Amino acid sequence: MSQATCVDFLKWAMPRLGLAWPAFQRVHRQVCKRLGHRLAELGLADFAAYRDYLLAHEAEWSAVDACCRVTVSRFYRDRDVFDELTAKELPALAASAGARGASGLRAWSAGCAAGEEAYSLVLAWKFGTAAQYPQLGFEVIGTDIDEEELARARQGCYRPSSLQDLPEAWRTAAFQSTDGGACLRPEYRLPVEFRRQDVRADAPRGPFDLILCRNLAFTYFDLAQQRIVLAVLLRELAPHGRLVIGRRENLPNGVTDLVIENARLRIFRHVPHALAA
Repeated sequence: MSQATCVDFLKWAMPRLGLAWPAFQRVHRQVCKRLGHRLAELGLADFAAYRDYLLAHEAEWSAVDACCRVTVSRFYRDRDVFDELTAKELPALAASAGARGASGLRAWSAGCAAGEEAYSLVLAWKFGTAAQYPQLGFEVIGTDIDEEELARARQGCYRPSSLQDLPEAWRTAAFQSTDGGACLRPEYRLPVEFRRQDVRADAPRGPFDLILCRNLAFTYFDLAQQRIVLAVLLRELAPHGRLVIGRRENLPNGVTDLVIENARLRIFRHVPHALAA
């Protein structure tokens, strides 16, 4: 089956899943390979047959969706973003929480994959801010649609390449070496809870002081789906909480409840319209 035939199929199928074809152009070969395996499992000759099959079997769309997932994850991905969170944003959120008598901070990593981002937040807190605010707790919820990725996240063991961007002192303190990799020590896994949730349809209950939704909704979803997801994120984000999106991502036009905290790093502060008035 040719790549061109697969591309035609993707251009037909993706709008039905709320996905944006342009974002997949660089990774479509990987997606097409997965779809080819799925056709073989079903005994279908080509993508025309698969299209007919989808029209007759609604449940099969979930398999197409699974083939379209793109996972690139490592600790401290986009180091300058996490440096900013460590040096400025987490301390500012902690100071605000302490001033209003809160018991702790809550963060949500949406599309957490194998947990590297969620655990990076814990390390940034533990090594950057926790000592200044010993009275504050810190918890992270990581959500993802892929149960296999979540199983890896709960185990907390990673290859060395996944840790290469972490500060060396953090790696030494937080990880135990194993054959072929390293595992997070239990005290750094404890603050994180992982849940199987699709950000397009479900979300953990807020309010959250910090939400990271990076390189997911505002890259791979179409505009209508982006607006739906953004509404969910804002619903769960606390007033004056921070939203972080991907370095190359943009929010849909017309957003009024967010102000730019750091334009280059794509960090926003939540200022609900009622509070700004």
